[in-house]
Amino acid sequence: MGKLTKNKKSVSDKFEPNKLYTVEEASNLIKEITTTKFDASVDLAVRLGVDPKKANQMVRGVVSLPHGTGKDMKVLALVTPDKEQEAKDAGADFVGLDEYLDKIKSGWTDVDVIVTMPSVMGKLGPLGRVLGPRGLMPNPKTGTVTMDIGKAVSEVKAGKIDFKVDKAGIIHAPIGKVSFSADKITGNAVELLQTLNKLKPTAAKGIYVRSIFMSSTMSPSLAIDPKI
Repeated sequence: MGKLTKNKKSVSDKFEPNKLYTVEEASNLIKEITTTKFDASVDLAVRLGVDPKKANQMVRGVVSLPHGTGKDMKVLALVTPDKEQEAKDAGADFVGLDEYLDKIKSGWTDVDVIVTMPSVMGKLGPLGRVLGPRGLMPNPKTGTVTMDIGKAVSEVKAGKIDFKVDKAGIIHAPIGKVSFSADKITGNAVELLQTLNKLKPTAAKGIYVRSIFMSSTMSPSLAIDPKI
């Protein structure tokens, strides 16, 4: 076993690895056990009692975090000329259509979210191999395919995130930054967890929320009591 560094030793003294914390306790503690020199992201990993291979047990949705993610989300609005000003006014970082489709075809994906209109989705189909693996393909279920472009862009900029259960039945989602107050981290975490509970598939049997872990970039994980 490797020798504990001074930082790791000081961190390990502050929490109990096998303890189940409340959301509030974990939100306070995550700030204490993060030793990075940059403003680390805070994430939740929620293991659900679902079988993602079955369509009727897929959990996917969106949530507007009350305190945002702390990250300046780069938004590309793929829209027709009549919608360009609306997208710009809402704060989209990149606005256009054919020129950006060509850039994506060439491998450019330097954005966090793509918002578009129903009439444009046909042009995005061939780009699925580029956008799909990066989680950038717009989807009506997440509100990124809509005629209300201004609202969609504004919501993303304000802290709206989408999430999807992975093959192992786990939801991974960012809920803020270590620089946030513990109250803000708690508020964002609770909002996400309440949203997940509302999305419980009727076909899911047994315990729905199996485990919850909070961590920051390069920090240990804190186990949270799933019976919140």
